[in-house]
Amino acid sequence: MATVPMDQRDGWIWYNGEMVPWKDAKLHVLTHGLHYASSVFEGQRAYGGEVFKLREHTDRLIFSGKTLDFTIPYSADEIDDACRQVLAKNNLVDAYMRPVAWRGSETLSVPARDNKVHLAIAAWVWPSYFSTEERLKGIRLCWADWKRPSPETIPCKAKAAGLYMICTLSKHAAMDKGYADALMLDYRGYVAEATGANVFFVKGKDITTPLPDCFLDGITRRTLIGLAKANGYTVTERHIKPEELAEFDECFLTGTAAEVTPVSEVGEYKFTPADACRTLVEAYMSEVQPKQEAAE
Repeated sequence: MATVPMDQRDGWIWYNGEMVPWKDAKLHVLTHGLHYASSVFEGQRAYGGEVFKLREHTDRLIFSGKTLDFTIPYSADEIDDACRQVLAKNNLVDAYMRPVAWRGSETLSVPARDNKVHLAIAAWVWPSYFSTEERLKGIRLCWADWKRPSPETIPCKAKAAGLYMICTLSKHAAMDKGYADALMLDYRGYVAEATGANVFFVKGKDITTPLPDCFLDGITRRTLIGLAKANGYTVTERHIKPEELAEFDECFLTGTAAEVTPVSEVGEYKFTPADACRTLVEAYMSEVQPKQEAAE
């Protein structure tokens, strides 16, 4: 079944403080954010009618804007409230949500401090489709040709639109080769991340994950580290050379969209999703569910 194009769906989008019909949420073609990537965004999930880690996502959105030298004209409380309004207005329970902020169309040149900063928030149905058993089959990754650049060249701690250009290129190349995704190295040749998710490797009860010193330290990544420790695993964050992958038994990705996704192959290296993947897939899916208030 063909997917309905994003601009042709029905529903409501929160746009600069107002709810507007989905198909009316538009901007001008000479918008600075479109030409110069002066745009930041978040990807967040709602489970059972509540956005998981909402304030952490909102805080990062505001931080990302400041990193790109603009201030989103709404407080964290206002943004959180707007996110909840979007869920309610669209009658969504399990959903993906995309807040996005950008510089507008007042001027079109490299400097843009006179351009208005806009904020929009959209959400759409996105249930967790796969059972644990389906996930444990694992996905196949190839090596990306593009590398995560030095933090001296990009604002790597921001979730900024422009930083995803090489992710799109790497994902397209992987799909063309029959893979689900690509694993990127960094500018030094160390393992970095997949195109939209962080990566973890397992040997027994020891989990190792790349040090996020030139790529985004994901909110799901941090959540998973906590869950792994709570389930008896040790977690080490360090630089990992590609050839070290031969020493690990399991591998998985983490991200808002990916949740916890086991990996069966990275290039020439094979993995067998097993106890660690199963434990952490189940722990994460339990963690994201809204907590019921204790009965009085």
